[in-house]
Amino acid sequence: MEETIAMGAMLAVLSGLMNGSFTLPMRFLGRWEWENVWSIFITVACLLMPVAIITMVAPLSWALLADAPGPAIHIALLTGFAWGFGAIMFGQSVSAIGISLANTLVLAISSALGSFLPMLLLHRDKLTQRTGRMILAGVVIQIFAIALCGWAGHLREKAAGISTERGNLVGRARSIGVGLLLATGAGVFSGIFNIGFAMAQPIAEYGRASGLSDFSSTNLIWLVMLGAGLLPNLAFCIYLFRKNRSFSGFAKPGSFRLYSLSALMALLWGGSVFVYGAAAPRLGALGTAIGWPLSLATGLVLANIIGLGLGEWRQAPRKARNWMYAGIAILLVAIIVLSRAS
Repeated sequence: MEETIAMGAMLAVLSGLMNGSFTLPMRFLGRWEWENVWSIFITVACLLMPVAIITMVAPLSWALLADAPGPAIHIALLTGFAWGFGAIMFGQSVSAIGISLANTLVLAISSALGSFLPMLLLHRDKLTQRTGRMILAGVVIQIFAIALCGWAGHLREKAAGISTERGNLVGRARSIGVGLLLATGAGVFSGIFNIGFAMAQPIAEYGRASGLSDFSSTNLIWLVMLGAGLLPNLAFCIYLFRKNRSFSGFAKPGSFRLYSLSALMALLWGGSVFVYGAAAPRLGALGTAIGWPLSLATGLVLANIIGLGLGEWRQAPRKARNWMYAGIAILLVAIIVLSRAS
């Protein structure tokens, strides 16, 4: 049992590393408009990758999915569709305020909501137990770190602006106020992603009862949720194609590199989802409450390291950088607390 939990924790951390790094290619995609990058990313991550994995690993999943519990399917569809709007806001927030700050705010908010609400809805009795108290403590620590990082972002913009440190990041810079609104909305809707995964577990239970492995069973949920989330993302990209007349960007000379980087984004993020799906069952009854914040907190730290390494805070005053460093340090404390919760 201890070995299983340890493997689950390691997979959750691996998922976080993939999630924290998937926005890095956006730094090198400035020759395209945001919608060119995002349409390829979302199509590969939410359609091509899930279909390929399910077809290769467990082709019988297609027949099983048709007979899966209806209420759980509806929950997966609704929460996946809601998450789709969060994905749009996240992509826009990265372009608006940079990899480091956007990831910090979005993933921390998503981590807090996505950890606490599944436990509140499905395992309320655990709130007063040791594991529940440690999860709540980890969430509170993360919220405190959010405040520090948000303040650091305010100081950075006040002193140096946002656009000066974005490099060739695809999309356009916005004020810290707009960026914070986008990141907050993205964090809330992204938290719904894990809530939906937790509440759609009857689909996975049906898959296991039908002979599928834990991994293949959770993939049934991802197929439904990611497919539903694909719709608002593609609709928004189509709107931007018409507004900006940017569809022709796909035919630019030398675009193979841009296609490759966009696909790499999808493989990293999509991979993080499927690896998390493999981690959660190994972490016990509270797997979604433990694995989600552990994964996202790891992603937060890596995204900030990437942002700092790319110079997103180079022109910020020392005071702003110190607040950001303090926020990262506190996030490390949250990782330790959440990992001990298992």
